[in-house]
Amino acid sequence: MSTEFGIEQHSEDGEVRKQAALRYILDAWEDALHDGIEPEMLANAALFAALTDLIDVYGENAVAEMTSRLPRRIHHGEFTLRRTAQ
Repeated sequence: MSTEFGIEQHSEDGEVRKQAALRYILDAWEDALHDGIEPEMLANAALFAALTDLIDVYGENAVAEMTSRLPRRIHHGEFTLRRTAQ
């Protein structure tokens, strides 16, 4: 399995760890919502934390390259959970 940065992972182990990581994030997100933190504030903080960690691991150039593909992925609905009729 390839990650966004082209690092190979064992597919089964990588998928299990990815799902566990997502569960931790979603649990923390629910806790914060319960405590009254607005979803927009959480999203901005999560993006900041994610980008700073990715830059720490992969460097600014790799992260800049990865994020340059985000507009296309967003426009193709990759991150859209609820579709609205337009």
